[in-house]
Amino acid sequence: EDDDDVHFEIDSLTGDLFLSKELDYETASHFLLRVIIKDYNNNPPQNSTVFLSIDVEDQNDHSPCFRDDFIVIGIEENVPVGTLVYTFNAKDGDGGFLNSKVEYSLEMSNMGENPFLIHPSYGTLTTALPLDREITRSVILTVSATDQAINLTDRRLDSLTVKVVVLDTNDNSPSFTSSPLSYVMEDVEVGFFVHRIIAKDPDEGRNGQVTYHILSGNENKAFVLDKITGLLTTTQLLDHEIQERYSLTVMALDDGSPALSATQVLTILVLDVNDETPVFLKQLYKTAVHENQDPGEFVVKVEAVDRDAGLNSLLHYEILPGTGYEKFRVNSDSGEVVTTASLDRETQDIFTIKGSPSRSSTAQLYLTVLDENDHNPLFAKTQYQISVREDLEEGSAILDLFASDEDDGLNGEVTYSLIDDTFGAFAIDSITGSIVTTKALDRETKSQYTFRAVASDSSTHLPRSTTVTVLIQDVNDNVPKFEQSYYKASVWEGQSPKRDIIQVFATDLDSGLNGETEYSILSGNEKATFLMDSARGILATTTVLDHEDTSSYREVAASHRLVLLASDRGTPSLNSTATVLITVLDVDDNPPVFSSPEYHIHVKESIPVGTHITEVSATDCDAGTNAEITYTIISGNDRGHFRLDGKTGSVDLMKTLDYEDTMKFSLIIQAT
Repeated sequence: EDDDDVHFEIDSLTGDLFLSKELDYETASHFLLRVIIKDYNNNPPQNSTVFLSIDVEDQNDHSPCFRDDFIVIGIEENVPVGTLVYTFNAKDGDGGFLNSKVEYSLEMSNMGENPFLIHPSYGTLTTALPLDREITRSVILTVSATDQAINLTDRRLDSLTVKVVVLDTNDNSPSFTSSPLSYVMEDVEVGFFVHRIIAKDPDEGRNGQVTYHILSGNENKAFVLDKITGLLTTTQLLDHEIQERYSLTVMALDDGSPALSATQVLTILVLDVNDETPVFLKQLYKTAVHENQDPGEFVVKVEAVDRDAGLNSLLHYEILPGTGYEKFRVNSDSGEVVTTASLDRETQDIFTIKGSPSRSSTAQLYLTVLDENDHNPLFAKTQYQISVREDLEEGSAILDLFASDEDDGLNGEVTYSLIDDTFGAFAIDSITGSIVTTKALDRETKSQYTFRAVASDSSTHLPRSTTVTVLIQDVNDNVPKFEQSYYKASVWEGQSPKRDIIQVFATDLDSGLNGETEYSILSGNEKATFLMDSARGILATTTVLDHEDTSSYREVAASHRLVLLASDRGTPSLNSTATVLITVLDVDDNPPVFSSPEYHIHVKESIPVGTHITEVSATDCDAGTNAEITYTIISGNDRGHFRLDGKTGSVDLMKTLDYEDTMKFSLIIQAT
């Protein structure tokens, strides 16, 4: 029971259950059977029932299936990476989870980088790279859907061909491809085609449709521009003599939204036509000339002008036949009229000469002589000399050489090179002949370079050369340097002024005024005691020096500390300093001076012998041994009561004093 389609049969005696019809998991995945057991041995018969549950296992017998075999998808260029393009949905009729689970994969028809990604589970197609329609218009993809049966060999798949069309956006401006220069003869008729303006826009559709417009330069409305075709034509007669050049600012505009544009300045040169008649500056020339002058006497210069340009304006003068015309000649180029014979006033005193310029047409024979390489390049000079500053920047052009070759075409193409050692300082452009510096120059290292430049053509002839001498001009880039940074000198006090003390030297590697050194005293000479010879560097005194005026202590020799400055005469001037210590040597020109002219001492007569009475003191402004003082008693000590220490000036008692004998002693002490 409950098996309506009779998928199963049972043996009524043995109870064996048989499959009587093929099972389909997708139609029925489960059967619940009720089996009835009847026992006929009993009377009455007895029945019992059992339930049998049967699950049908799924077999992978269905393939994933797309709705279409081929689809076309459109996506705009320049969309952000990761933009959703399309969602694929393939169906699998199997009932099992893995048998009906679909995974998606993607392949591109060519070998380029795939700009798209597909999600393996969700089937979403997204952009992986920026899209540019002007580079890639469409991409052919194969999308596959595969079920996930456990056994790999049982897996089934279906595929779909996808054409992704990259839709255009207006992301390109028009670009001019036509020439920005055009020529037109001044005598063309109104409506004459002058120029075709062409601009390309790689976009498609309206985004790539270009129209043309004149923005400026056509104020007098001389031209009209067809905005569709770009054809530029004249709207009025042109006149080279009034305006020989037009500069039109032309815009190319696409039809996108928003519209993009580009501009170009179109220069139209109006070429001259010989449409102007020469005109004399004066209709009548009056002049006088002495008779009996030698032939060739200047008479007058006639002038005419022609408003045309170039060859059309070149004038040719001639004298028309008439009475006496044979006695005059006019220079056909300059218009100067001179006599051809000696004139005689008595024979004829008035001449009327006519000249009339007129337009004419000419024909020219243009003959081209084919060239053979039979000339060597020749420099204009056999040697060049140039002076450059030593502070020239590396890469600066110092000389443009030119060699001419009378040959034509390739035979006349000249290449330049340098021979001899330039010490890495110079190089030459093989095409232009321009010599440039290749490193910083230093006149103090090398003040002159001499080398040869060679001009060669394509022949096997010995190339010609020229000698180039480059003189390096000095720049004030070196500071005068003293031979010593510290000098010592001495001078005796009391010597007469203008006495030379010391001569200093500073050297400057520069030349000319930049290397000329001037000496001066920068500091330490506030009292103008010293004078510096600015040219020779000799330091001398300007006054008599006094050792005692400059000495702070008698024991220390007096000195002056001067800071000397050595400056060059360049612009700007550079300088350096040195210090000189001048010691003023002492002369014994000062006597000792006692601290007091009189010393009054009171002592008792009872003091013992050897008692220290007093001490005298004198000072001497001199220094050294000149200031060493010796003391002596020169009077008042006849009986030897006192002893004087010659070095210290200490006075001691040598004999007993007796007030009743002598109440007062007067000692005269000398300091030497």
